[in-house]
Amino acid sequence: MKTILITGCSSGFGLETARYFLERDWRVIATMRTPREDVLPRSEHLLVRALDVTDPQSIRETVEAAGPIDVLVNNAGVGLLSVFEGTMLETVRATFETNTFGAMAVTHAFLPQLRQRKAGVIVNVSSSTTLKSLPLLSVYTASKAALNAFTESLALELLPFDVRVSLVIPGQSPETPFARNAMAMMRDQNVIVPEAYSGFAQRIFERITTQRSGPFTTALDVAEAIWRAVNDPSCPIRQAAGADAVELAQSIGAP
Repeated sequence: MKTILITGCSSGFGLETARYFLERDWRVIATMRTPREDVLPRSEHLLVRALDVTDPQSIRETVEAAGPIDVLVNNAGVGLLSVFEGTMLETVRATFETNTFGAMAVTHAFLPQLRQRKAGVIVNVSSSTTLKSLPLLSVYTASKAALNAFTESLALELLPFDVRVSLVIPGQSPETPFARNAMAMMRDQNVIVPEAYSGFAQRIFERITTQRSGPFTTALDVAEAIWRAVNDPSCPIRQAAGADAVELAQSIGAP
């Protein structure tokens, strides 16, 4: 039985991916900042663990508890809607700590065992905001664009060791708490909107946080893309996940 470890499983893409692999007879290590046993069906093949990807000690303890794994999915992330001029640099750093450095730190911790076995897959979950420039998402998009660059370079480094590295790029999903969490982070991090930007920012906030018509991404879309990345060696390093992400990638000629 193969083992997959997924970060950020409390809701959304991570939760659905954990469920998807569990239903297909994988051993699943579902990690989240605050473990909740009730979000996934009980199974002898499921281990729910606390993991803060910004905490080195938490990562070390997770590596020890997990043992050998076949797949690592870096899904944990935070959203941020903000006018850059009104965003404290501490908030910028905090966003990168989770979305970029957190994924790098977890990968760094598990990489030796994958390299030594010359087997395994690493999947990093990015965002379609990296495919099209959008206002009020400069910090968030930058953190995900950095993750993209890291992933694609790492894939080349690990080719000699038969460890595959992939990117899954979801679109906007009404099933995830992105907008709610992004707004909450604004309050928690004391992000302000300078008066000069107020009218512009209000219009963008309304557009982002209001349910829109048209194609969108479901959590199942992302779980299926991760499944393909894990099980199909011929799939491209970048996969758009969700109808809107696929449409956007095709419109700009992105792979």
